Amino acid sequence: MSTPGTPGTPGTPDVPGGPRSGSRPRRAGDRPGPGEHGASDHEGFAFRDNVEMEQRELAAGEAPTPSAARGGRRISWQKWTFMPAFLFFALLATWLWFRGAQLDSIAHQAVDDGKVWLALRQHIVLTAVSTFFVLIIAIPLGIALTRSRLRRATPFAMALANLGQAVPALGLLILLVIWLGIGARSAIVGMVIYAVLPVLANTIAGLRGIDPTLTEAARGIGMSPAGVLGKVELPLAVPLILAGVRTALVLNVGTATLATFGGGGGLGDLISAGIVTQRMPVLVLGSVLTVVLALLVEWLASLAELLLRPRGLEVAV
Repeated sequence: MSTPGTPGTPGTPDVPGGPRSGSRPRRAGDRPGPGEHGASDHEGFAFRDNVEMEQRELAAGEAPTPSAARGGRRISWQKWTFMPAFLFFALLATWLWFRGAQLDSIAHQAVDDGKVWLALRQHIVLTAVSTFFVLIIAIPLGIALTRSRLRRATPFAMALANLGQAVPALGLLILLVIWLGIGARSAIVGMVIYAVLPVLANTIAGLRGIDPTLTEAARGIGMSPAGVLGKVELPLAVPLILAGVRTALVLNVGTATLATFGGGGGLGDLISAGIVTQRMPVLVLGSVLTVVLALLVEWLASLAELLLRPRGLEVAV
């Protein structure tokens, strides 16, 4: 005899929201009926899409690095330690060799009384000041040349920048000494002219390489031209701009050795004194210090390039 509840179903009371009378249990593979698609189906589809997208990114080498995705360290310990250790041992070996070298009175006259530290300090000042002027000239000029009003002047500006590097650095310095006189000013102007091309070219290339749909979308949400430049264009162009700055720094360290021929000082004084007096220890000391300074500047610039790059642009190589 049936209990009160669903007719024809013994011992099964009516439960709100329960199975209808005569319904069979759901089996695997059954298609859901109308209105039975729930949140689980959407979650399953979303999970499958995410997995497929991650597999495609991994296959194409475009997946973000673990450090960028998880907010971990962005620079490996090898990057932090290898170059400083190499430079330290190079300087230590040079110092030990220089102490054991036989120096006569002419060699002592070239390196005594703090002349080595003075030359090193002058070299660093020449590099820093010239790079500063390169940045305040090349980056704003590169931004201006990518705007619609000055875009036609880009070939002319690039031709002038190429001309500055086409002229031999020593010849350019001599011409500036004739014009501006002997001193550090002539050397700095020559270094700026010689190193402006990489920063200018990379700034223009970085801004022109941005997808136009990104800037159009930024304007579409009401951003001003200055906001689009500061929040969209420049962050995307940062890697190329920093690469140009890194190149300019290394160029300036090398070009600063020629400042000695214009009375600008620097480590070129030691190199020139070693060549003129034929004193090998003085020549080796000036050359090693110049190479170590160039490698140190290049290492610091590479660290700045990695640290200043926006995290959204970090990808696995």
